[in-house]
Amino acid sequence: MAAAESCTGGLISAACTDLAGSSAWFERGFVAYSNDAKTELLGVDAALIARHGAVSEEVARAMVQGALAHARAQVAVAVTGVAGPSGGSAAKPVGTVWFGWATPAGVVSEMRCFAGDRAAVRAATVSHALQRLVALLT
Repeated sequence: MAAAESCTGGLISAACTDLAGSSAWFERGFVAYSNDAKTELLGVDAALIARHGAVSEEVARAMVQGALAHARAQVAVAVTGVAGPSGGSAAKPVGTVWFGWATPAGVVSEMRCFAGDRAAVRAATVSHALQRLVALLT
């Protein structure tokens, strides 16, 4: 498994590697917090970010595909969102998170809007990212 994280800043990777034996299935994590990092680490087209914004379905899908392309993994998860307390807009309020999951069956994306402060949004993002990945694999 690989993880490409923006708004969670490595929390998904940390949750995975907190588990004993995770070295058998967790290959690597990418913390691509800035737009430049998304482009440099994951190969996300800068024009795609400029056109749709970093917090978008298109960027989440590109991030998860980039994670697979730059890792030796069969599955990946990507998250990009607005954790707050600032940075939100009418179109993308604080708590908006786009997810991407890549499995052998293909790429799935989804948007969620979580309530709460920064810590709550980030915790909910980690939980949803991993729970949905497990569901997609079972």
